[in-house]
Amino acid sequence: MKVANRHSDCCAAEKHTHTNDNHKHASDEHGDDDGHDHGSTEPQSWLSHWPLLTALTVVIVMMVLEYGFHITFSNLIQLIIFIPAYLLAGYNVLDLAFRKAMRLDFFNEFFLMSVATVGAFAIGSYSEGVAVMVFYAIGEWFQDTAVSNAKRSIKALLDIRPDAVDVIRDGKIITVNPAEVNIDEVIQIKPGEKVALDGVLLSEKATFNTAALTGESKPDNKNKGEQVLAGMINLNQLSEIQVKASFKDSKLSKILEMVQDATARKSQTQLFISRFAKVYTPIVFLLAVLVVGLPYFFVADYVFRDWLYRGLVFLVISCPCALVVSIPLGYFGGIGLASKNGILFKGSNFLDVMTQVDTVVMDKTGTLTKGVFDVQRVVSNNFDEKELLKLAAAIESKSTHPIATAIVKHAGDVLQDVKIEQVEEVAGHGLKGLINGKEVLAGNARLLDKFQITYDKAISEEADTIVVIAVAGQYAGYITIADELKEDAKQAISALHALKIQTVMLSGDKQTVVDKVAKLLGIDHAFGNLLPENKVEQVEALKQQGKHLAFVGDGVNDAPVVALADAGIAMGGLGSDATIETADIVIQNDQPSKIVTAIKIGRLTKKIVWQNIALAMGVKVIVLILGAGGVATLWEAVIADVGVALLAILNAVRIQQMKV
Repeated sequence: MKVANRHSDCCAAEKHTHTNDNHKHASDEHGDDDGHDHGSTEPQSWLSHWPLLTALTVVIVMMVLEYGFHITFSNLIQLIIFIPAYLLAGYNVLDLAFRKAMRLDFFNEFFLMSVATVGAFAIGSYSEGVAVMVFYAIGEWFQDTAVSNAKRSIKALLDIRPDAVDVIRDGKIITVNPAEVNIDEVIQIKPGEKVALDGVLLSEKATFNTAALTGESKPDNKNKGEQVLAGMINLNQLSEIQVKASFKDSKLSKILEMVQDATARKSQTQLFISRFAKVYTPIVFLLAVLVVGLPYFFVADYVFRDWLYRGLVFLVISCPCALVVSIPLGYFGGIGLASKNGILFKGSNFLDVMTQVDTVVMDKTGTLTKGVFDVQRVVSNNFDEKELLKLAAAIESKSTHPIATAIVKHAGDVLQDVKIEQVEEVAGHGLKGLINGKEVLAGNARLLDKFQITYDKAISEEADTIVVIAVAGQYAGYITIADELKEDAKQAISALHALKIQTVMLSGDKQTVVDKVAKLLGIDHAFGNLLPENKVEQVEALKQQGKHLAFVGDGVNDAPVVALADAGIAMGGLGSDATIETADIVIQNDQPSKIVTAIKIGRLTKKIVWQNIALAMGVKVIVLILGAGGVATLWEAVIADVGVALLAILNAVRIQQMKV
């Protein structure tokens, strides 16, 4: 199971590859290159930090003695006391600085802190040198803890797969690991247990809590034959489920993998800060050297020790760690907040993309409507009505489309003696096949046009969705299907308009149906009678107009458009695997209102991240000026550096507690 490492080198901003939980990185014999195991999400106890706590105690005691009781010690006594404390607090930093220096890497926070603190000792500022190292190490400790907690909270949101499941084999119930269960085997779920694998319900009915998958705690009632997904919790009675996907292929496993991979995809802001740190650190070193040496040529009473002290202050405050840690942490928080709301961002870069979206393009069926169809009428044309329904149900039984499912359900048990052969999908049109030796076509009116079959053109005026049927080359009639709008569809469109976002609907359904839905919801522009390639053309046309697009869809035919949009959003409940895998963002509970939530989370995350950038840079610039001017001491420098880092981290962490 892959987990993305935290950015390991705050100043050098090196990009690490993923590690595997079971195999440590080659450098791990010494810890990661930054001296911390950022890949781990296990919390460390206070006792494991006894060297740092001991050093902190020494600093506090010496400060109390000096400033509280005015007790001073000779330089030798101070060295005897402070050098062990310095080594306890800074051993890891000194070790890493040395190892990086051996690779000619001098522009990093470890070398920076080592130079600053050793320099403080060189000019006799022992307590300040130790304090700089102690507070820097404390800041790193808090940073590591915050990053680990952020990753652990994201992982915990979805890592809820049971590690055991009851499977029925040879009439006996045995408990096995879910990975050992085969497709089509039957598993038994007790009340209160989590479903371990995707499948269909064999019991007559059951009720499930789907909060882990959708973010919604509302119970979901399932009937026999309906889909049940891993991660749902059985609420009220013993249920049997026939497995339809292996453990690794379940939607929950794929979702978990998406979330883990998401922490590795960096946003443009993160990438900019990483590049900035690589340039910024060498410049800071140069400026520190100039602060020390340049006044020699211009200041009459130049004292090397005083200007060296100012240069050391300059080095301490210049560390960009607050930026390079708090910014990824802000994006982790955004991903975590989205997951809590049933939205999966496959990378922090897509949080940024959603802040730029000015047009949301949506599919109709399964996105704005429930995709749960009911047959309204069966209209025959010189053909037996029951036979027409039977033939339509036979060919549609080979399709998983919601319309096909509705026709098969409406027909009932009529397919026992029907011979079904050579069924093929005509993309964007419908189905063609042999039913009891007769060629049957079932789909939209364009299907009959394609095969040059004459039909009553008046059917195009039907307000409902229709499936037109031809038998043996002759128009035989049609079936009308009605779909329901999702409860929050109108609210979603209104909320998008409130955010000044344009809405567009693209559908393969006929224009009369599309216009009806668009009018009910208040959609700005609606286009019907579209084949998959027509949807692509519409999206390309919008992009050529300079629009920043999010496309929302659920069907296999939506996958190309999802891939083309700036942000591809898939409805994860009813959505096809192809669309979910292609999408950048997955809405787990299929609610259109979550599109608005995703945009708001993106904007909120960006706001927090830029607050951190402004805070860190603002304070650093002020203290850098004060330090160069001799006003700020090492104490102010380290407190400002650590304080800014902690404030930025707390600001980033609070994202996950916010409501949108």
